[in-house]
Amino acid sequence: MADINSIIADAKQKFERAITHLDEELMKIRAGKANPAMLNGIMVDAYGSVSPLSAVCSISAADARMLVLQPWDKGQIQAIEKAIMQANIGLTPQNDGMVIRINIPPLTEERRKELVKQSKSEVEKSKVVIRNIRRDQNESIKALKKDGISEDEIKGGEDRIQKLTDEHIAKTDKQFDAKEKEIMTV
Repeated sequence: MADINSIIADAKQKFERAITHLDEELMKIRAGKANPAMLNGIMVDAYGSVSPLSAVCSISAADARMLVLQPWDKGQIQAIEKAIMQANIGLTPQNDGMVIRINIPPLTEERRKELVKQSKSEVEKSKVVIRNIRRDQNESIKALKKDGISEDEIKGGEDRIQKLTDEHIAKTDKQFDAKEKEIMTV
């Protein structure tokens, strides 16, 4: 049988996962600076199976405008290059037979505004997830009423869930503000 404290602990854990997921999604949005996380999610067809890019090469930022990919197996350069092109992330890989270099072009003002909108969209998705968690946890707390939990304890539990919700919504706003500043800084 669940109690209010375990429901709140579960909610806290789910809220933190939502925040972590938002961090990962915002890392994928390039802000004009080379960041290996920009290539997260790209899958490469290597050795007859599909693997994450990071499993077939090392990825590093040579400087603020260039990523360098060092394949573990030089025979996979073409497959890596093809995967990056198919990912359609607006980056063009260049290989010299040994390594792949990706120049990160400077962002135009229009593109910066698009990236801010994209970031805002990710933040809004996270807020929806957080609100859904709140709803589900409040329903779990209300379900305890039939187990003999008092109205005051239920109300207290819902208030604690709401406080956690507000804290995590504020965290998403802070993440957006930081990402917007990063994108708009020339």
